[in-house]
Amino acid sequence: MRPRPAPQRRWAAVAGLPWAVWAVLRAAGAERGFPLVPALAFTPHAAASAVLPLAAAVVARSRSGAVVAGLAAATLAGAVRSNRGTPRPAPPAGTTLRIATVSLRKGLVPAASVVDLVRREVVDVLAAQELTPDAERQLRAAGLGELLPHGHVVPARPGSVVSGSGAIWSRLPLHALGNVPGEFEQPSARLRVDDGLEVEMVSVHSAPPATSPGAVRTWAADLATLPRPTPDVLRVLAGDFNATWDHAALRAVLRRGWVDAARTLGLGSTWTWRPLRLPLPRLVLDHVLVDPRLGVVSCSFVAVPGSDHRSVVVDLVVPVRAR
Repeated sequence: MRPRPAPQRRWAAVAGLPWAVWAVLRAAGAERGFPLVPALAFTPHAAASAVLPLAAAVVARSRSGAVVAGLAAATLAGAVRSNRGTPRPAPPAGTTLRIATVSLRKGLVPAASVVDLVRREVVDVLAAQELTPDAERQLRAAGLGELLPHGHVVPARPGSVVSGSGAIWSRLPLHALGNVPGEFEQPSARLRVDDGLEVEMVSVHSAPPATSPGAVRTWAADLATLPRPTPDVLRVLAGDFNATWDHAALRAVLRRGWVDAARTLGLGSTWTWRPLRLPLPRLVLDHVLVDPRLGVVSCSFVAVPGSDHRSVVVDLVVPVRAR
């Protein structure tokens, strides 16, 4: 068989360069600014399409092109695989707490959808984002207070981008109410689980980095200012981080000592967001990060009618040794 013409081989040699650059950025955690940060959220899609330049190089019989494209494909596939996480041993017996997240899409999610989620999943603590005053009234009228009678709502600041607030609702009494600084409202509260043991919840809502360089800087600052695990309290961060594990900024949060609930069960690549009327793209934007002393029993992803985010429902266990 005759070799392919030189122009075809040259084209095939460079066809894989965009994927190679993407792979280097992901592996090195070197993405900075706009548009690289929002682009990195689509790393699983880049990994899936990395076979295209590899196939082109093989067809054109370009050895250099095949090497570049093959290395890029392997690096991207490895990154996607690492996002899943590794299952950990089952936690010992202790007090169980069921936590769920919900994004209310600027208050447009029907109250019945949220109440049904709480009732069907037997939720103990609900971390909500993008709550509006009207949505709060509708939730109370729909009976949310009967299921989760204790609440902490941080009103939206004037001029807020999402025109919404953050909230925590709980079956158990709340105290030490606060708000973690950020672009949006991020309520925090402590609840007594059993025998005086306390767990602090933070309803996370980081700024989206998708629109401009300034938005990326705000997003990075939001993630950087999230609290760390501390010896004095068992803390949980739950909600819409607007970041995937392909973002170096979110991996930096994890390195502070947090444990991602989904990744401990090998579910870290399970999507939580997609456009309401489109099947793709699907991104992993919602997370539940827990103190390493807390065990993770289960993690599921539940559709909430009217929301573009799926709820992350996590069963946590507080081992006796943590008391």
